[in-house]
This record gives sequence, structure tokens and C-alpha cells, in this order.
Amino acid sequence: MSAFAPPTPESAAGAALQAYLLGTVEFEAALALQRHLVYHVAGERERAALILCEHPPAITVGRQGSRAHILYEPEELRSLRWGVRWVNRGGGCLLHLPGQMAIYPILPLDRLGLGLQAYLDRLRQVIIDVLADFSVPATSGPDGAAVYVGARPVAHLGVAVRDWVSYYGAAFNVYPDLEPLRRVRTGPDAQPMTSLERERRGPLRAALVRERFLEHFVARFGFGRLSLFFNHPALGARAGSGTVTSRP
Repeated sequence: MSAFAPPTPESAAGAALQAYLLGTVEFEAALALQRHLVYHVAGERERAALILCEHPPAITVGRQGSRAHILYEPEELRSLRWGVRWVNRGGGCLLHLPGQMAIYPILPLDRLGLGLQAYLDRLRQVIIDVLADFSVPATSGPDGAAVYVGARPVAHLGVAVRDWVSYYGAAFNVYPDLEPLRRVRTGPDAQPMTSLERERRGPLRAALVRERFLEHFVARFGFGRLSLFFNHPALGARAGSGTVTSRP
């Protein structure tokens, strides 16, 4: 970010956020869609997008991650058919699993008047707001790379920026199987991850969590309109594709 001029504050009021609610998507397909959206937002900076999806099991290693943080042996990973991919986002290692919300905002940070730290602060606060809706108190923690419930991370952040457009984002554990997460740590001293379901001590509806996330995201980033989609042409044909609704 330091290679660019500081952003000039500008209100997002009246701007539309296009949110893509995609269900389960392979990590590589989601990354390709992010790149597609980054290209279009960089060229039309009044646009902004948000991808919410889940991934089949896969491990990604960010710029602060290390193979030493993955406590599975190579033979185990091959047996499980879990790929390991080094990526250019910030943050450490992440095991992506069903029941974990992958959050990928594609935002023109300069148009929104946000530097990298301010953007990360708002994104963390959105997740904290959602947890509070379910009576789970959370904090951003000392390192700023995660959202914590007590000593255990419930969400991990790792972002990238190209031409002042954000991509990657965060992984938020709603109700994944926590046992595999004990063996993939987000950092060298990190505790095993927890989940909203575990901390709430009861079942919950993923659709409601997603709805609350969208509400807080729009409020924190100041978008005037929200359009919802179940598909994007770059992903090819998918069941239930198309625009769902558009609301003020």
C-alpha cells in the first residue's frame, strides 16, 4: 500500500454492493472469480462486490504462514486428498472446511477512503458485531490478524490489495468440524480455532448468520444499496443461479 498515494475519503452512500452467495465452491474457482471481479472493480471504481461461500477441505498458507504450522504429515494429506496452496494474502495457515464462511470483499479502498489498517479494522468489527448478535463476546486480539473468543480464534483475516482493490478477506468458523482444525494452526503460538456454534453452545441456522453478516457489512462500510446473487457467469452453470433481490 505504501507505493500508492494515500486514499482520499469519499462516501459510499448511494453505491451498490453486489453480494454473491455461492454455497460450496472450490478454492481455485473462488480465487479465479475474485481476480475477475478485481479487474472489473479496478476499471469501474463505483462498483464493489462481496463473495460469501464455503470451500471443500483445503489448506492455504499466507505470507505469515509456514509448513511447520500444519501438523499433518504429507502422507496423511495425500490420503485425505487435501491440497496445500501457498497464496499471496496476509495471515497464516488456514484449513478451509464446510461450515466455515469464506468472506471475500472486492472493494475499491481508495474510493471508500480506507487505508489497509482501517479496512482490516472494519472487517474485524463486522465479525465481532455478528458474534455479538448471538451473545458471543469477541475481541480483535493483540495481533490484529484474527477475531478471538477468549484465547481461541474464531475467524482469521488475510487480505491482499491490487491497485487499491481488496481481495481475499477472512474465514469465519460458523459450525465446521473443529477436530481437524486442531492440527492446522493460524500461527506459531495460536490456539486451536473455535466456532460460533461451539461458543453459543447450541445449533444455529447458517442462513441467519449470513444475513446478519450482510447487514453489518453494509452498515460498517456505508453502502446505500445491496444486490444479492446466487451465481456469477464466471463460475459457469450452477443450480439456483440468478439475482435474488435488490433492496435499499
